[in-house]
Amino acid sequence: MFKSGFVAIIGKPSVGKSTLVNALVGQKIAITSPKPQTTRNKIIGIKNGDGYQIIFVDTPGMHNGESKLSSYLKKSVETATNDVDAILIVLSASNINSVDYDILEKYKNTKTPVFVVINKIDMSSFEKLYPVLSRLNEYSFVKKFITISALKQKNIDEIVSSVLQVLPEGPAYFDESEVTDKSVRFMTSEIIREKALLFLKQELPHGIAIDIIKFKEQPKKVDINADIICESDRHKEIIIGSGGAMIKKIGTSARIEIEKLVEKPVNLQLFVKVRADWKQNSNMLADLGYNIKDL
Repeated sequence: MFKSGFVAIIGKPSVGKSTLVNALVGQKIAITSPKPQTTRNKIIGIKNGDGYQIIFVDTPGMHNGESKLSSYLKKSVETATNDVDAILIVLSASNINSVDYDILEKYKNTKTPVFVVINKIDMSSFEKLYPVLSRLNEYSFVKKFITISALKQKNIDEIVSSVLQVLPEGPAYFDESEVTDKSVRFMTSEIIREKALLFLKQELPHGIAIDIIKFKEQPKKVDINADIICESDRHKEIIIGSGGAMIKKIGTSARIEIEKLVEKPVNLQLFVKVRADWKQNSNMLADLGYNIKDL
């Protein structure tokens, strides 16, 4: 008997959904950052085991924005929970509030099995969690509450075993050697964006995107040219940094990780382009991989 199915991972921003997907799959397929709204696309992580294949769908954090990019992110979450076999609602143990309860309320009448994953338990204590857990237990529609630390990979197996109990019999949807549905080109752009978010920290708003202009794989190396899209000349100055120090730092760190991905030397050239309205421009969003019509 072979089991297979799709599991949506949802929750508010910065609860550790992408870190959880990476832990479940056993390798990095989704970028992570302390900043909210790091994940913009639905990213599939494939967990292959003895007699099963679980396809985890990482989603953008739930939020209320007004831009066309925000509309894409919200629609991405909505479509991710359609026709799945289970839903994991991820909460952060150190910051469970009314937003989390609103998300739970939204799914209380769904026929899809719902599990609540309380992440970052290493950042809280039983004394702080006890009243929260008492309230969460009132949501009787939840199949199971699972406490974990995705970063420390604590109790991850409990998620897999719990999900397997509700997965149907079915075929493997992907080859057992695959861990994600995303292309190397996409992964490259995400690595660059991750490093930009990491090093720019609070100096820059979340208004950047990556456009891969050239991706040429040769027998002994890969040539990559990419634009970092930002919203103003001031942002451009911050990204480039004094004497080009910041963009060099971003490029060096990204290149090292991309070389691990493609398993050969990489020639990475980064450029910064100002596109003030890119988050409101439907055509530009589509070119950058955020086409709401594809959802």
